[in-house]
Amino acid sequence: MRRLAILGHGNIAATLVDVLGRDGRARFEAVSVLARPGAIDRARESLAGKASVLADEVTFYDTLEGLLTERPCLAVECATHSVVRDTVPAVLRAGCETVIVSIGAFADPEVADAVEDAAASGQTRAVLVPGAIGGVDALAAAKLAGIETVVYTGRKPPAAWRGTPAENALDLDQVAEPIVFFEGTARRAASDFPKNANVAATLALAGPGFDATRVRLVADPTIGANVHEYEVRSASVNFSIRLEGKASPDNPKTSVSTVYSVAREVLNRIVPIAI
Repeated sequence: MRRLAILGHGNIAATLVDVLGRDGRARFEAVSVLARPGAIDRARESLAGKASVLADEVTFYDTLEGLLTERPCLAVECATHSVVRDTVPAVLRAGCETVIVSIGAFADPEVADAVEDAAASGQTRAVLVPGAIGGVDALAAAKLAGIETVVYTGRKPPAAWRGTPAENALDLDQVAEPIVFFEGTARRAASDFPKNANVAATLALAGPGFDATRVRLVADPTIGANVHEYEVRSASVNFSIRLEGKASPDNPKTSVSTVYSVAREVLNRIVPIAI
């Protein structure tokens, strides 16, 4: 896993490169970055200096064809649902294992099928990171025994819900107490809140599925963190988890722990003992 590709150049990508650089164990033969068309200069400005700590050779592309000429061994998607839909399948078909951050894209069955088929065709796999949530291993194990219910509640400060359908349900500037503005399935949550509900999608995929996983989203002015809570009832174990994720300083919609989850996945392909 010595040739790394990064799909995207925004906040998550920049923070990931910074985390890997500070850790010191991640050293690659080459790092290649896929930028949006016309955004190579912006991507270089964001990532070139930090990425140079990871590899002597850091190359930027605005076409997937160009990036694949680097023959990366591992790709990390740090972009959007549309990149999972339009770009990730081709990366997988090229035989490149791909870590996916925008898990909410799998709420679309066609995307899920395309990614699965592409991974099989490329004889590789797509890896879905836990991101901002914990206990996914326990949930996935409980699924084998039979899950009765999974209920997830996502609480974020009102500002973190700007630019989402929450603005149609309430005046975010006037929220004075916690308000539940969404209750429904993980499929609808992941589709309607693509930058806020990747956790719901992760729990759905590890657990009973998108339509059986229940979701509550809350605008909460009393907190300064992104709080993720979920409760599981199953034939093998009952448990509940609450995590207070520190919001990324550059994007309040994202818990910074998401980046560390991605960094762990990358490092586990390099270090002699993975955990």
